[in-house]
Amino acid sequence: MTALWIVLAALIAGATGSAVGYFYRKSSHEKKLGRTEEYARNLLEDAQRRAEEKKKETLLEAKEEVFRLKTELDREVRDRRAEVQRTERRLLQREETMDKKMDNLEAREENLNKKHEDLQKLTDDAQALHDRQQVELERIGQMTQDEARQVLMSRVQKDAYHDAAALVRDIESRAKEEGDKKARNIVALAIQKCASDHVAETTVSVVNLPNEDMKGRIIGREGRNIRTLETATGVDLIIDDTPEAVIVSAFDPVRREIARVALEKLIADGRIHPARIEEMVEKARKEVDNQIREAGEQAVFETNMHGIHHELVKLLGRMRYRTSYGQNVLKHSIEVSHLAGLMAAELGADITLAKRAGLLHDIGKAVDHEAEGTHVSLGGELARKYRESADVIHCILAHHNDVEPQTIEAVLVQAADAISAARPGARRESLENYIKRLEKLEEISNSFQGVEKSFAIQSGREVRIMVKPEDINDAGTLILAKEIVKRIEKEMEYPGQIKVNVIRETRATEFAK
Repeated sequence: MTALWIVLAALIAGATGSAVGYFYRKSSHEKKLGRTEEYARNLLEDAQRRAEEKKKETLLEAKEEVFRLKTELDREVRDRRAEVQRTERRLLQREETMDKKMDNLEAREENLNKKHEDLQKLTDDAQALHDRQQVELERIGQMTQDEARQVLMSRVQKDAYHDAAALVRDIESRAKEEGDKKARNIVALAIQKCASDHVAETTVSVVNLPNEDMKGRIIGREGRNIRTLETATGVDLIIDDTPEAVIVSAFDPVRREIARVALEKLIADGRIHPARIEEMVEKARKEVDNQIREAGEQAVFETNMHGIHHELVKLLGRMRYRTSYGQNVLKHSIEVSHLAGLMAAELGADITLAKRAGLLHDIGKAVDHEAEGTHVSLGGELARKYRESADVIHCILAHHNDVEPQTIEAVLVQAADAISAARPGARRESLENYIKRLEKLEEISNSFQGVEKSFAIQSGREVRIMVKPEDINDAGTLILAKEIVKRIEKEMEYPGQIKVNVIRETRATEFAK
């Protein structure tokens, strides 16, 4: 029983403790909840207060910003209004100015219209007067308008021709001064560097005899010795009254040299009969062939032009016995080679080509006694046959203007050829040809209208022409000189060049008594 009560008491105590604990926790929770609500209310009130303050501040700032913007807008409106007013004033001023200008223009237009009417009236009057004057002039001058126009045109043409000639003379004189100066320097330098020992050489065709009896021995019994010698060498022996001399005559210089050498050997040996003659001729032929080969090789060596075909070298050697106007052709060719090379070096052209073409330019003269054609065409054929370059062949063909020079080396070979041939003492010509050339030169000069007299001077290398001053003016002298030069180049053949000097002068002579 007691235990029951104890249990019951324990249960009641537990229930009571639970109830008390429950009510205690409930009371504590309610207190916390009340504090939380109060805290929330405080936070809300504080937030509302701050929001109100922030709202007021924002409104204040917005009002200030609106005020500021309004102030700026008012200022900008005032500025714009002022600018518009200024623009309006300028436009008004411009309108006033334009109105004034329009008024002036209208006045000027009216004035111009009036002047135009007056001018038109004057033009009509002038045209009518011109027509009357033209009719009157045609009546007085007995010449139509077209005829007068032709006279005027011819006069204008003559004046223009005079002005053009003067301009050409001025341009040519300036170009000639510069060109001549440079050309003289180049040519002089080339000649100084070349410094040939001699230019002209004559081939000996007279064999001296120790005595007059040798003529009979050369002729032989019934002329058998001279016939054998002429047959073996292909020359003519002329034995005449010339004391102690026999003349060897042949068109081929090599055959003539062989005959001369053979005859000198026979005279030195003293045994002259047909068998000995044939033996000596054969020895002379071999000796001359060796001399020809050596001369050709020496020419190649002097000019440093190696690689030339051996047949061309032999032909070069043959030119040792060939002369042109008394000038040895081989010496001339070597000199032309040196001159062309030196001038090519001065001008920056192909030195090797110029020297090679200069050495071979007269190679045709080695065979022109044996073949038909000029030495120029024959030389071109030989160079082509022995495979010389096209440029060398062109220089050979162009050195006497048989073809137009297309390269500077061809022109240089022409110039070097003229320098070598025209040098004083380089060539000689017969008196008859010399006189004919001088007469032809003066004849061509005197054939032109306005020429009073002409004189060929300096061995025909210059012609001085005196013209009538009333027929030819100063500008006409230039044209006359050019026309005479063209005639001389077309109708005459001459070594080197000929200077044409046209002189116009007016002289007045009076006598004091």
